[in-house]
Amino acid sequence: MKLNSTIGLLAAFSILGCTAQKDVKKIPESISGIYPRLAYYNNEGECGTGAVVPWADRLWVITYGPHLPNGSSDKLYEVTSDYRQIMHKESIGGTPANRMIHKESDQLFIGPYAIDKTGKVRVIPYTVMSGRHTGNARHLTDPSNKIYYGTMEEGFYEVDVNTLEVKELYQDGNKKQQKKNDTDAGPINALLPGVHGKGLYSGQGCMYFTNNGEGTQEALKKFDVEAGVLAEWNGKEWKVVRRNQFVEVTGPGGIYGNTNSETDPIWATGWDYKSVILGVRDVRKGWAFYRLPKASHSYDGAHGWNTEWPRIRNVGTESQPDYLMTMHGMFWHFPGMFTADNSAGIRPRSAYLKVIGDFTRWNDQLVFGCDDSAQKEFLNKRKAKGSIEGPGQSNSNLWFTSLTRPDELGPATAEGAVWAKESVKAGESSEPFLFSGWTHRFGWVKNEGKQPVIFTFEIDEAGKNEWKTLKSVTVNAGKSVSVPFASTEKGEWIRVKTDKNTLATVSFNYTTADPRSTSSDPIYQGLTTVKQNTTIGGLLYGLGDNRRALGVLANVTVEGKTSETGYYEMGDKLELVRKEDTKTTDFIRSKFAIPQQVVSIEEGSVLIVDDLNRRWRLPLGDETYKELTNQGVLRVCREVATERDMFSCMGTFYELPAENADGYAKIRPISTHNYRINDYASYRGMLVLTGVTPEDTKGNPHIIVSDDGKAAVWVGVIDDLWTLGKPVGHGGPWKNTNVKAGIASDPYLIGFYDKKELSLSHQSDKKVVITVEVDPTGNGDWMEYAAYTVQPGERFVQQLPEAFQARWIRFVSDTDTKATAWLDYK
Repeated sequence: MKLNSTIGLLAAFSILGCTAQKDVKKIPESISGIYPRLAYYNNEGECGTGAVVPWADRLWVITYGPHLPNGSSDKLYEVTSDYRQIMHKESIGGTPANRMIHKESDQLFIGPYAIDKTGKVRVIPYTVMSGRHTGNARHLTDPSNKIYYGTMEEGFYEVDVNTLEVKELYQDGNKKQQKKNDTDAGPINALLPGVHGKGLYSGQGCMYFTNNGEGTQEALKKFDVEAGVLAEWNGKEWKVVRRNQFVEVTGPGGIYGNTNSETDPIWATGWDYKSVILGVRDVRKGWAFYRLPKASHSYDGAHGWNTEWPRIRNVGTESQPDYLMTMHGMFWHFPGMFTADNSAGIRPRSAYLKVIGDFTRWNDQLVFGCDDSAQKEFLNKRKAKGSIEGPGQSNSNLWFTSLTRPDELGPATAEGAVWAKESVKAGESSEPFLFSGWTHRFGWVKNEGKQPVIFTFEIDEAGKNEWKTLKSVTVNAGKSVSVPFASTEKGEWIRVKTDKNTLATVSFNYTTADPRSTSSDPIYQGLTTVKQNTTIGGLLYGLGDNRRALGVLANVTVEGKTSETGYYEMGDKLELVRKEDTKTTDFIRSKFAIPQQVVSIEEGSVLIVDDLNRRWRLPLGDETYKELTNQGVLRVCREVATERDMFSCMGTFYELPAENADGYAKIRPISTHNYRINDYASYRGMLVLTGVTPEDTKGNPHIIVSDDGKAAVWVGVIDDLWTLGKPVGHGGPWKNTNVKAGIASDPYLIGFYDKKELSLSHQSDKKVVITVEVDPTGNGDWMEYAAYTVQPGERFVQQLPEAFQARWIRFVSDTDTKATAWLDYK
């Protein structure tokens, strides 16, 4: 192309951009439930939302930094009904996530603050009550006048609600052992096993405390080592209830404390690497435990840092309670009087991507306090991100939604195990696993013992703790079987037992129909399609030094040639303004350049070699993406929610857990599109994308264009990605590949896709048996699904059943040959 024609196209593109901007309606106050002006910042490595509570006709909010037991730059805020933010001068910061409404004194305790019914704020200084405040609980013997505070390092205090006088019951661990450096898991207390406290509650004569981590170097790298605790205190001594990672502990009374404190149930949520754990305590029978599947594994990690504060909260009214539970990336309906003898009613609602610290109902909507952009990024580093910096300053925001939004996001597809390579005793039942709430259910059983074993499945039909046999399967030694469950097989819970001692793995994969279209929602109108070679892109950087703006190093691509068009900044009014700032421009150009060759796009699939040198294969999309990705035009991986990444490849966005949460082994496709997305980042609680064609926006409020038409971005929230298009793709681990008999292919992603068609072929002159193996969970538990005999010259095609679900698939040939194993996801 001649230079003059390039300049002419650029000029025309600029004019089109200016015209489009003039046609855009006034930018709304909120985008996808985010009010940019309500974002909060601090000067720490993380700025999460510790609590959101309606009180005194306002919404009260506290933020936290990562490890600040003696205060920080974080603030106490109140939000008015017209969405104005008031920052309180009494703020002393810290790492607080506690909140309780004390009925007798008519006060809200939130962080180190006590707020009366008029909104007057009193402060308990960290000099008298140090620690990372994680929970409050009603007092065991004097609930009218005192409350308990618990800290993340097992400091416990008794506070007089009237005078705020503090009595130390157990010393906070930060006073005993300081962190040596930023990679330590934190102080290790001798009081209870585990670290990283989360929940505090009281009832049935005890106070309950949870933590969800382990303070070892091993726990900083692994997701499947022993970690965490659920413990109870009778006012004199502590008792370890269970050694697993636990977070929430609460009851029907929630933020107020249980109404009938002697008899109301106590609930606790937690997990291990197999599945979510739910505990319930009965005053007479003690604790009982259940298991639920995980929608996301981004919350895993034995150190416990990846969770924030999962909650169970009443988001209904006092007269009509409606409990919402957040756990491992799923919104759940939780029954208001859940007990071991009345356990029916837990149901998945939808999957979400936001990192949520707390939530509440306010003004007939839901408000989620999130953890959006952490400057430090902690342990979340990987090759696919290159040397990209984190945001210049930590920031997060509130997310306002309708009351029905928890039913409207991602599909509730989930998986989990009751046993994973475990020694089980004959006749002893597994813990109950949730069975009701999904359209399709698939079980996987592997007998790793040395003799045939009968596995018997039992169901509790009505949640009354009454069990009956559903079916039995015989599994030979060293073999595995799939166990599909019919829609007519109903029950609240399922459990399994064996007729012999053995080593066993049993897991469950559940899916719901995905009603999403393969087309993108109209909110994306104006993004450049991958086939277009004219687009406005740019590199994104959330600025530091309290500038509180998004830096955009804009560029324009015309017929494949890209050139910078200038540096722009966007503040809370969502206006792109051109700036002259050579220092910031150079910084973005250097630190946020898109790395090249971080994935290998081969003829049949995308090959990932992760940081542990494990090999994984992902589906292909439009062929145009291959060249753009190889050239470093499209960002592949970036953190856009604290401690978890989005992975963008071949037109599909994936949720990618941190490496210490098992990384690519637990990757999850979110949506597939046909857009040329240049870069993406988190800013003020929003998701920001570049790659816009301004003349196509037609007034779309999600598209922001500069006045000169040379810079443009799309703004929304990360959970808008569910409407970008149902995940689809094609490919396989073999495409005319020379394969060796008995050698398995690389794992190829099959989990979370909807309609799946398998085709097999080979170039041998005799029949070949190709065995299909699946890993249902991503934990490396490979099981045989089927063995197909493929004749010479045949293209064997199999529509996989709707109920079929696993995370990874691989293939084994019984013959040396050249073979193709291909999957189409539609």
